[in-house]
Amino acid sequence: ERGCRRAELHKMAAAGAEAAAEEEKRLPEGDPESGGDSDDEGDSDSSGDGEDEEKENEAEIQRLEEQLSINAFDYNCHLDLIKLLRQEGELVKLRRARQKMSELFPLTEEIWLDWLKDEIKMATENSERENVYELFERAVKDYICPEIWLEYAQYSIGGIGQEGGIERVRSIFERALTAVGLHVTKGTALWEAYREFENAILETAQPAPGSIPSPEQQQVLCSQLEKIHTLFRRQLGIPLLDMEASYAEYEEWSEEPIPETTIKNYKKALQQLEKCKPYEEALLGAETPKLAEYQAYIDFEMKAGDPARIQLIYERALAENCLVPDLWARYNQYLDRQLKVKELVLSAHDRAVRNCPWTVGLWIRYLLAMERHRVEHSIISEMFEKALNAGFIQATDYVEIWQAYLDYLRRRVDFTQDSSKELEELRSAFARAVEYLKQEVEERFSESGDPSCTIMQNWARVEARLCNNMQKARELWDNIMTKGNAKYANMWLEYYNLERAHGDTQHCRKALHRAVQCTSDYPEHVCEVLLTLERIEGTLEDWDAAVQKTENRLARVNEQRAKAAEKEAALAKQEEERAEQRKQARAEKKASKKAKKPRIGDKRKVDEDDEGEWGQEEGFQCHQSELPSKRYRGEGDGVLPEEDMEVETGLFGRSEKPDGPAAIPKEKASTSRKDIPKVFHDSSKDKVTVFVSNLAYTMAEPEAKLRELFGSCGEVVEIRAVFSNKGTFRGYCYVQFKEEEAARQALALDRTAVEGRPMFVSPCVDKNKNPDFKVFRYSTTLEKHKLFISGLPFSCTKEELEEICKAHGNVKDIRLVTNRAGKPKGLAYVEYENEAQASQAVLKMDGLTVKDHVIKVMISNPPLRKLPDRPEPGRASLSLAPRQIYGARGKGRTQLSMMPRALQRQSNPVAKAENGMVQNSPATSSDPPAEPKKMSNADFAKMLLKK
Repeated sequence: ERGCRRAELHKMAAAGAEAAAEEEKRLPEGDPESGGDSDDEGDSDSSGDGEDEEKENEAEIQRLEEQLSINAFDYNCHLDLIKLLRQEGELVKLRRARQKMSELFPLTEEIWLDWLKDEIKMATENSERENVYELFERAVKDYICPEIWLEYAQYSIGGIGQEGGIERVRSIFERALTAVGLHVTKGTALWEAYREFENAILETAQPAPGSIPSPEQQQVLCSQLEKIHTLFRRQLGIPLLDMEASYAEYEEWSEEPIPETTIKNYKKALQQLEKCKPYEEALLGAETPKLAEYQAYIDFEMKAGDPARIQLIYERALAENCLVPDLWARYNQYLDRQLKVKELVLSAHDRAVRNCPWTVGLWIRYLLAMERHRVEHSIISEMFEKALNAGFIQATDYVEIWQAYLDYLRRRVDFTQDSSKELEELRSAFARAVEYLKQEVEERFSESGDPSCTIMQNWARVEARLCNNMQKARELWDNIMTKGNAKYANMWLEYYNLERAHGDTQHCRKALHRAVQCTSDYPEHVCEVLLTLERIEGTLEDWDAAVQKTENRLARVNEQRAKAAEKEAALAKQEEERAEQRKQARAEKKASKKAKKPRIGDKRKVDEDDEGEWGQEEGFQCHQSELPSKRYRGEGDGVLPEEDMEVETGLFGRSEKPDGPAAIPKEKASTSRKDIPKVFHDSSKDKVTVFVSNLAYTMAEPEAKLRELFGSCGEVVEIRAVFSNKGTFRGYCYVQFKEEEAARQALALDRTAVEGRPMFVSPCVDKNKNPDFKVFRYSTTLEKHKLFISGLPFSCTKEELEEICKAHGNVKDIRLVTNRAGKPKGLAYVEYENEAQASQAVLKMDGLTVKDHVIKVMISNPPLRKLPDRPEPGRASLSLAPRQIYGARGKGRTQLSMMPRALQRQSNPVAKAENGMVQNSPATSSDPPAEPKKMSNADFAKMLLKK
C-alpha cells in the first residue's frame, strides 16, 4: 500500500498541472454517481417498486427537514437527512444540509471525507478547486485527522501546475507535519508522502541524459537534495512506528554517510518509542471509548513535558471521545495555563462547546478565554447568546452562565466615572438576567434556579460598593425579601452587613427590627445582633425598645416551639396507639385462624434432639427458646402419647402428619424433609456464599433447580434452601461455592428471571456486623445520560419502548422497573450514549402518549432515601420489652416465640424456686424480666388444656 501511494504521488507530481486538471475533468464523466447516463439507465430500469421507494424517501426527507426546523440540534436527524440526500443524488440539498450541520457541530472524519470526495468529483474549474481548498481548511480545524491531512496534500498536488502550486503543496505538507507528524502510528504516512513529492520534483529537475547541467541547474539540484536530506533527518528524530525501515531507506538513498547527530537523534527516538509502545498497544487492544487508556497515555506525556506531544495525545483522545465534557475541560485547562496561544486556545474552546453544548462549565471557560485574549465585546456577547440557546438541562446552569457574563460586564466598567455606556449595559444585563430566570427558566423547569437571589444580591453589592447607590441596593434587597427569603436569618444579616459597611445606623436598626419580627429559623442570632448594635451605638430608649422586642419575640418563639413539640408528641402517641391497635388486630385475626384450623385429635411429639421431652415422672424445664410454639388440644386431660405426635424439624420446618390411608408409614419417615437435621449458617464461609431470594414459594426441588442455574459460575459445594415449619419452601436459600471467584461471578445472575420472578442474588453479609450494608446495582445520583420515564402502560414491552427511544439517539440499555413478582410498575430507565441525546429525548418524549397513557420523561436523579432514625446509645427506647436478638436477616416467620400464650398473658413476672414451685414477687417497670418457672409435666399439661 505504501509503495502504491508513493508511485501515485510521484506520478501526480511529475505530470504537472495540465495532466492533473485533465484527470480531474475525466473523473466526473466516468463516475456513475456524478450524473451522465445514470438517469437514462434509471428511467429504463424503473419499476413500480422503485417509484414507491423514491416517494418514501422524499416523504422521509421532508419529515426530517421539518424536524430540524423545530430542533436544529438533533444530531442523528442531520445524519439521516444527509444519508438520504446522498442516496437520492440531491447534490444542492445535500451541500446545504452538510453546511447547516457543520455550522452547529464539528463533523467526524468519515463525514468530512465523504463530503470532500463528492466536492472533488464536481470541481472542474479553478474557482471550484478553490472552494474545495476552503472546505479542506474547515475540515482540518474540527479534529486532528491524519487521513484528512493526507487527502488534502494529495489533492493539492494536482494543482502544482498553477502559479505558486509547488510552494502551496509544501506549505500544506508542513502544516500537516506540525499537526499530526508526531502521531506514533499514522505520522509515518505523511512523512513518506512529503518525501516522495520532493523526490518527484528532484526527478523533474534532472538534466537530460548526456547533457552537462548549468550552474543554475546544479544549484537547484543541490537545493532539492538538501530538502530530502532534511526531511529524512527530521523524521528519524521522531518516535514513529517502522522507524527502522525509514532508517534503512535513508542509508540506501544517501550517497554520503549519515551524520553522527542524525544517528544519535535516531537512537534517542527509538528509546522513546519503546516507552510509548505499551500505551499504543493498550489503545489498539482496548474497546471504545478507551478513556482509561488515553488518560494513562496523557499522564505519561504530561510527565515528559513536551507540549506538542501533549496536545497531540489530547487531540487523539478527543477525536474518539468528542462527547466527554470532562476531557474537553482538562484539555482546555492545559491550553489556558500552559500554551496560552490565542488561536489554539480559542479553537479548542469553540470545538468543546460545539461538541458538548449542554455543559455550562465549557461555556463559562470559553467566555473567560475570550476575555483573557481580548476578543471584541460584540463577539463575546454573541457567544453568550449562543450559550443561552444551548439547551442546558438544569435551572442552575442558567444562573451560572448569567453570573459569568455579568462578571465579565462588571470588569469592563470604569467605576471612577459617574455614568458610562458600560455601566448602563451592566445594569441592563442584571435586569434582563432577573427577568430571564423568572420567565424563561421558571417556565421550563418550574423553578428559577436561584432561590437565594444571588444575582440580585450581587447587583445590590455593585450598586452599594462600586456605584455608591444605597437607595438602589435597598430596593433590590426589599425585592429579595419579598421572594420568600425574609424568614432566613442569614439573608437579613447579609443585608445588615451591607448597610453596616455602606449605609447608616438608622437603616441598620430598621433592618434588624424587621429581622427579629420575621426570622423563623434562628431568631436568637438576630436578636443577639440587634442587642449588640444598641449596646454600642444606641440610646437608652433604643436599648429598652430592643430588649422588649427581643424578649417578646423569643417568648412567642418558645411558645410556638412548645406547641409544636406537644403536637409532635401527640402525633407520635397516636401513631403508637394505631400501631398497637394494628398489632392487636393482627394477633386476634391470627388467633381466630388458629382456632378454626386444628381438629379434634391433632397431636404432636418432640424430636429426640429436643432438650426436654414429655414424660410422666420427669419434670420439664420451661425455657422460652425451647417451648412449643402452638397449643395442643385433645379430648382428655392426659398427656399425649408419643406415637401420635408430629415431629419438629428445626430450621427446615415441620411436616404435618397426613391423614387417611395415604399416610406415610413411621419407618419411612426418615426419608422425608422432617428428618433433616438443623443446620446453622457458618459465617466464616460468607466469602464463598451468596444469598438468593425472591424465589417462587411453589418451586419444586429448589436445590436441583439452583444447582443447575449456578453450575455455570463454578463448583457448587452446597445449597441450603430454607423451609417453613410446615415444610414449604420460603423463597430464599444460601448457595456455597468452592472458590471465591465463583461467588463473585454468581452475583452477575442478579435479577435473572426464574419461573416468572426476578431472582435476587447478593453477597452473604451479616447485617448485625454490617448494619449499613446495602446491595443496589444502580446509581442513586444524577445521571445526565439516563432518563427516568413514568406513566407507562403495564403492557409496554422493552422492545416497544426501545423503538420509541431510539429515534432520539443510540440507546445503550433499557430497564423496566418491576415488583418482586416480576410485574411491571409502569416505570423505566433508558440509558443513552451521551448527555446530548438524553436531553434531546427529554424535549421530544415528555408528554408523549403511549397506548393512551401520557408519559413523563426527565433526567434520572433519584431523591435521597430517608433512613430511619437510630436510637442513640444509652437513650431509652419507646418499647419497654427486652430487645430480641435475631439472625443476620431479621426476624423470619419461623422465629416464633416458644413461650405458651398462657404464660405470656400473666401480668406479673414469675420467680424461679429451687423446688419447682412458683413464688409471686412484685416487679416494677424498671425490673428486668424474670426467669421462666419450673413446672411438672402434669402441671404444664393442665395449663395448656385449660379452657
